[in-house]
Amino acid sequence: MENRDTFTYQYSAKRNREVENIRKKYMPKEENKLDTLRALDRRVQSAGQLQGLTLGILGCLLFGIGMCFGLGVFAGVTWLSIPFGIIGIAVMIPAYPVSRHIARKTKTELTPRILQLSEEIMRS
Repeated sequence: MENRDTFTYQYSAKRNREVENIRKKYMPKEENKLDTLRALDRRVQSAGQLQGLTLGILGCLLFGIGMCFGLGVFAGVTWLSIPFGIIGIAVMIPAYPVSRHIARKTKTELTPRILQLSEEIMRS
């Protein structure tokens, strides 16, 4: 016969942590000011990187194709090494200035919002 006056409870911190992590994935996200500020900061920090990298990589590839022509990998068309090399260099050179320009433009656009949010967070 069972004793109805007893109560058993099992607690597992590891299991509860796992359940809580799964639960957080499905809960609606609360947008707070600090998360917004972090997102804006990440956007300023990464602005222009994609465009600069794309130009730099494309220029390197074109320059490499020119080197292949010059080294005779593609027989009979060594004269193509000069145009491909020049085009590759011409595409690589503006990569950094384009990246800096986009970064500065994004920073200028987002600075007022970042300063406003940081003031609001510091006051509260």
